[in-house]
Amino acid sequence: MPISSYSVASPYRGFGLAAAVAAALALGIAQASERFGGLVPCALCLWERWPYRIAAILGLAAAFLPPKAGRAAMALLALSVLAGAVLAAIHVGVEFHWWPSPLPECAAPVLSGGSIAERLARMPATPAKPCDDPSYLIPFLPVSMAQMNLVFALVFAFSTAWIAIRRPNA
Repeated sequence: MPISSYSVASPYRGFGLAAAVAAALALGIAQASERFGGLVPCALCLWERWPYRIAAILGLAAAFLPPKAGRAAMALLALSVLAGAVLAAIHVGVEFHWWPSPLPECAAPVLSGGSIAERLARMPATPAKPCDDPSYLIPFLPVSMAQMNLVFALVFAFSTAWIAIRRPNA
């Protein structure tokens, strides 16, 4: 392979960088809503952030890898964000009380039985926010953070899947 072919930018460079920025932006909004908005994340909220961390790394990989590997990174990025959409859908279902949370951290601790010291030892150090209590970023908009995440993750996943499937121009 001639050296000049290495200088040609991957057709996934722009898409990979945009995906990394979008993933980092989602994480930044979640962090800012905690720090500046006073929102407290529940256990499911924290789990929903992992696919975006993975997506940011895969987006950067897609931007700087050769075209075939960049395409594979975009496909993995789409799968990662789709997994995030599944987590968000589970969270929305918990918020609407369609099903209980699959995480034990979302349930109240069982404090029956044993001595007072044993009961105190089983209590969490910091109270957790219940997963079925929605957090609203915009007070007058009745759309929870989990619902916004579900919509964003679906659009993000399907757009990156389309980019990975389509034939690159370069």
